[in-house]
Amino acid sequence: MIRNTRGTLVRPEPLPDSASWPVATPLSPSVVYASETPDMLDDQYEGRLTGYTYSREGHPNADQVAALIDRMEGCEGGVLTGSGMAAVSAVLMGLMQAGDHVVGGNQLYGRSLRLMAEDLPRLGIATTLADPTDIDAMRDALRPETRLVLIEIVSNPTLRVADLEGIAALCQERGIILAVDNTFTTPREVKPFDYGADIVIQSLTKLLAGHSDVMLGWVGARDPQLSERLRVFAVTAGLTPSPFDSWLAERGLLTFDLRYERATATAAALADHLAALPGVARVIYPLRDDHPDQDRAKTLLEQGGNMVSFELSGGRAAANAFARGAQGLSFAPTLGDVGTTLSHPASSSHRAMDAATREGLGMSEGFFRVSVGLEDPDALFDVFTQAVASASKA
Repeated sequence: MIRNTRGTLVRPEPLPDSASWPVATPLSPSVVYASETPDMLDDQYEGRLTGYTYSREGHPNADQVAALIDRMEGCEGGVLTGSGMAAVSAVLMGLMQAGDHVVGGNQLYGRSLRLMAEDLPRLGIATTLADPTDIDAMRDALRPETRLVLIEIVSNPTLRVADLEGIAALCQERGIILAVDNTFTTPREVKPFDYGADIVIQSLTKLLAGHSDVMLGWVGARDPQLSERLRVFAVTAGLTPSPFDSWLAERGLLTFDLRYERATATAAALADHLAALPGVARVIYPLRDDHPDQDRAKTLLEQGGNMVSFELSGGRAAANAFARGAQGLSFAPTLGDVGTTLSHPASSSHRAMDAATREGLGMSEGFFRVSVGLEDPDALFDVFTQAVASASKA
């Protein structure tokens, strides 16, 4: 230990060596890491030694989680970021430049849509939105200067299923980068790299961490050069995740498979239950026979996912009554918690979109998105039955 002349501790030496090791990953909140000499620091920065220097450039907890998701998605060198939108921003702002053109799915997450509609054009990057379920619409949206296409496999919140195979083939033919936001589907449903995606994005805030106490994102690329460009931009822009959130996310990831199995099974049954309730105008679940993309969904998706969307007759009044009547469920603009959560796109994720555009995409004032959790299914069905009855009275 280093002591001053009065014997007061200044800084400890590194932790002592141990023949055993912790079962749980230690939390490493240190912002800065000490090196023995300037030569050693040079060796680390120039790749001759592996180590940490400054936590904005990487830290053990982030690397641990990134490696777990790398294995799940099937790549190497993925980058953990401070949020899902930070991962999206790393792709759109870290890889694109003025004069480029980006095509996005027209039912992306609300903030992704705002980034494309408001921020990219301000930086000289042109954008076009097109229907990812229609390969002709996607083809028509391309330009000679198109450099990247961004889609979600299952759209948020209308649960439409993109033509992933067709779009991937189109991008390969034109030499365009395909970025896929795999947050809703997760690598349990689809591994986009297997279909030809160049970049995959995850919001760990949602299903992967799964406890509503983490704000993180992840982005990985098939090409190591793309991975490095994403990493450098994330470091430069300060998109770094916190060690504590990373530490919590690892805990969530280790139970992800079990949580996903339970929530997905319940979601499929809830979709059928809702479809039978008076006052429910329609139910959207990818593997139901009445889903508009059912054939593609049954080919592409392994289980169907834990997300269910539905529309109440009666508009905003019915929506308010339903939310009040859904006792024990959280009405919140998020998804992926251990408990079931309700989201109303018109008042949350897609509130910036004008009403006519929302209606055109199928999001009326009576439209809800449900992220199904781990409750007892029968108890959950009772709650929805009572809440829909309350909405019908309104």
